[in-house]
Amino acid sequence: MVTVTSSVLEDALQDARERTLTLVAPLCDEQMETVHDPLMSPLVWDLGHIAAYEDLWLVHRYGGRPLLRADLAHVYDAFETPREERGEIPFLRCDEAREYLAAVRARTLEVLDLLGPGDGVLHEMVARHEAQHNETMRQTLFLAGLPGGAPAAPARCEAPEGWIEIAAGPARLGATPTGFAFDNERPRHRVGVPAYRIGRRPVTNASWMHFCEGGGYERREWWSAEGWAWKEEYDIIHPEGWTADGPPDGAERPVMHVSWFEADAFAHACGARLPTEAEWEKAATWTQEPLAGVGDVWEWTASTFGGYPGFVADPYKEYSEVFFGEDYRVLRGCAWATIERVRSTTFRNWDLPQRRQIFSGVRLAKDVS
Repeated sequence: MVTVTSSVLEDALQDARERTLTLVAPLCDEQMETVHDPLMSPLVWDLGHIAAYEDLWLVHRYGGRPLLRADLAHVYDAFETPREERGEIPFLRCDEAREYLAAVRARTLEVLDLLGPGDGVLHEMVARHEAQHNETMRQTLFLAGLPGGAPAAPARCEAPEGWIEIAAGPARLGATPTGFAFDNERPRHRVGVPAYRIGRRPVTNASWMHFCEGGGYERREWWSAEGWAWKEEYDIIHPEGWTADGPPDGAERPVMHVSWFEADAFAHACGARLPTEAEWEKAATWTQEPLAGVGDVWEWTASTFGGYPGFVADPYKEYSEVFFGEDYRVLRGCAWATIERVRSTTFRNWDLPQRRQIFSGVRLAKDVS
């Protein structure tokens, strides 16, 4: 980690907090404390969790002080309390949660003033953790139809449709040893990648409407067995947030709120496939012709989530290692709701293949015959 000052870290923590408080400012207590969807926590739970996480890492573990509210450790442990249970547990209500946030921050700054920043890794991790919860909270706002759940001005990708051909050859994947990165981004390693084509831009609403009108949700041959069973069980007939008339925004916007199952079916309908992680990252750093639309929506890949060769969990295995395996699919590229501090070509997001609350879209790939 490069040398970092206390003031830089304090600014990062303050920026994250201002974003959090701005996001929830328009909401009343009832909107904050309601379970808007079984997939999501009450928004006020996220506030308490943000505070508890900061207290754990920057005051207790870094500063060596007792937790401010040890009685809340179970309530705000994301693994001890699954999302479907969080609406039923004794979480702090709005005024209490805001007081908890402020009290923890005061303790954090006291420790930072006393001990200095160290290598800055834990402070950077905590700032990014809060930013990531802001994006999760925006997912809740989207599902609830509340302000902040959709971009004020959705991106319109001006790049033409078509394919970029990437030559066969090695690719260097993952974050470099210097600077901040999450454990699943390391170690940086080399892989061989055959020649392939990748979409110049993400799939648009117009293309997805064509898929719908062409029987995309009715043609069994385009769907995996698991995807078809999910679609049938939940009567899925279009992306999350669409109506019978189509998408809520323009035809040339990247399609958003589609599951991996839907993305996979769409790719098959187009005679294409989803790119692997290695293909996506190689294309994202391809100097001959850059990908268009990166950062508008998360982009599903064909890859399941796992550790790179030589992976080491750091600083705790629950950040990513517990999710490794066949259940989760990787997304790349970031979305409109992802702040600049978190964006990078090496960042790996992941979710279950049926999830659609995330700001997820599709970029296609093809083999070179």
